[in-house]
Amino acid sequence: MSDQHFPEQDQSQPGHEHKMTPEPEYIRDDYEGSKKLKGKKALITGGDSGIGRAVAVHFAREGADVAISYLCEDADAEETRKLVEAEGRQFVAFKGDLGEAAFCHSLVEESVKALGGLNVLVNNAAEQHDVEGLEALSEEQIRRTFDTNILSQFYVVKAALAHLGDGDSIISSSSINAFKGNDTLIDYSTTKGAIQAFMRSMAINLVGRGIRFNAVAPGPVWTPLIPATMDEEKVAQFGGQVPMNRAGQPSEMGPAYVYLACKDSSYMTGQTLHLNGGVVVNT
Repeated sequence: MSDQHFPEQDQSQPGHEHKMTPEPEYIRDDYEGSKKLKGKKALITGGDSGIGRAVAVHFAREGADVAISYLCEDADAEETRKLVEAEGRQFVAFKGDLGEAAFCHSLVEESVKALGGLNVLVNNAAEQHDVEGLEALSEEQIRRTFDTNILSQFYVVKAALAHLGDGDSIISSSSINAFKGNDTLIDYSTTKGAIQAFMRSMAINLVGRGIRFNAVAPGPVWTPLIPATMDEEKVAQFGGQVPMNRAGQPSEMGPAYVYLACKDSSYMTGQTLHLNGGVVVNT
């Protein structure tokens, strides 16, 4: 899978998985669940597509019931529903804007009501905007990116803490850009750095309650954000900047979230898993 080149494709934000060429792989055909999350209840923000969908399907195959949030991608959310229910698990989806604190609170409460509890929270939803420099970012766009990417995590985690207990897990999707920066994803990269600080601070805060909080920091992964954000040249070369010389697939991210959600990682909190195609970063 080296030296890959993605074809030109026209998408607008937030992007739609069913319109991508090729469509991402969300789980490997040979991935066998082993009941690592049997009986667990999970909420995944941005769970309709990309890494969020991969997490939802992996969790379902491991025995978890799943709730997701999504912004407006109805077709993608419906496909994720079919995939989770095909694993024999309960699924519920909530459409709304995570940039609004009221929706974040209702999302948690309605998910708990629908699933009968909450054990795993995955903060995955994010948006990004590729620009030439800071001058191209309006105040409105900067605030919007922060609302979606980091402030939503404050609101969702705060609401979820009333329902999480000893042995439960919170996982945030960070990014390689939190560690190395990105000259054209300025506001996005900054929010990912904030996610790292939030995760580490909350991990210490929650350790006495037995709630673990960790993160996954993907490198270039083929998700709807890419064709919806980047120009034709960047899409064609996407993934070529890492030692493995290819983009990752969501299917390669999902198992990391399973690990952080289950008892296998019971001695890990405040840490970040780096799935980035071989880039060595300062953790």
